[in-house]
Amino acid sequence: MRDLLASGTYFWQGNEACAYGAVVAGCRFFAGYPITPSSEIAEHLSRLLPLVDGVFIQMEDELASINAIIGASWAGAKAMTATSGPGFSLMQESIGYAFMTETPCVIVNVQRAGPSTGQATKAAQGDVMQARWGTHGDHSAIVLSPNSVQEMFEQTIRAFNLAEKYRVPVVVLADEVMGHMREKIHIPPLEKIEVINRKTPSKGEDVFFGLKEVAPMPAVGKGFNVAVTGSTHDERGVRFTADPEVHRRLVTNLVKKIEDNKDDIIEVETYNLEDCEVAVVCFGCTSRTVYEAVEEAEKKGVNAGYLRLKTLWPFPAETVRRLAEHVEKIIVPEMNLKQIFYEVERAACGKAEVVSVNKIGGGEMIFPEELLEEVVP
Repeated sequence: MRDLLASGTYFWQGNEACAYGAVVAGCRFFAGYPITPSSEIAEHLSRLLPLVDGVFIQMEDELASINAIIGASWAGAKAMTATSGPGFSLMQESIGYAFMTETPCVIVNVQRAGPSTGQATKAAQGDVMQARWGTHGDHSAIVLSPNSVQEMFEQTIRAFNLAEKYRVPVVVLADEVMGHMREKIHIPPLEKIEVINRKTPSKGEDVFFGLKEVAPMPAVGKGFNVAVTGSTHDERGVRFTADPEVHRRLVTNLVKKIEDNKDDIIEVETYNLEDCEVAVVCFGCTSRTVYEAVEEAEKKGVNAGYLRLKTLWPFPAETVRRLAEHVEKIIVPEMNLKQIFYEVERAACGKAEVVSVNKIGGGEMIFPEELLEEVVP
């Protein structure tokens, strides 16, 4: 691995940084189908994975891709796929299977404008709710939101770490801007990068599912008698679809292992939240506009701050609630029609005015001056 990536400063594309981050995190299996604007992730991994004894496979479609990485994960590999909105939609049933079987894997969604084919080459942030609620049934999702090439590298590694730690599929919700822009990135010495691996069982263990604490995960072929089913099952994997208590216990614990560890999972970037009159809640590529807008607002005498969501789900509702208690206004800029706005409004509980700034179509960013008009009316 040291021969593949030395520490230092590079000038990378976001999708390239994502591919390198995956390999550093221990990804050794990638299955995917080309789709704009994520295809460079697959292209880079097709070159990188064979150099570390990994496997790259181009599948016939996105349904096959997500199922392939689930199978690879149960064979003991860290596995990933990458796609965009239409492909992500196709994957949803199998993502639900990954939740139900507690299968660690990473899905990178480099968003584009939709619905349907939409504008394949244009940036958007319209998959926020799909990433949380796309699959059916009760579950709790982990969704990360990078806003730089540096974070495309770092958040991909973190996605693998969280997937392995909590035995859950994790989504890196990027966008066309993040995927295709190029900027400086610093790679630290590899020994300083935290890499987490799943807990594996000891000989004789046979409880692998649905525990309050994350259960160990056996690999197929390692001598453990384990059934893996998307149907309701007990802690040993045995199918029990007629017993309501078995289902309640299983699904409740699937949710609680995420919700009870929100403090470990949620990451935010903040500026001047304690003293500001106006706050901006932002994420992804749109958050890059916020830095300049807040700086300009302060020059005009408005005490402004921001809360950037590096983790979209679980949503940091408590942080937003505390913010709403002392600010006059919260502004939510998004390249969609109010998908995070309603979450902020719900968390604010009417204690502050919540204002949306939205732009969709054509891949146009929200410009600093457009945001500034709301910060400094």
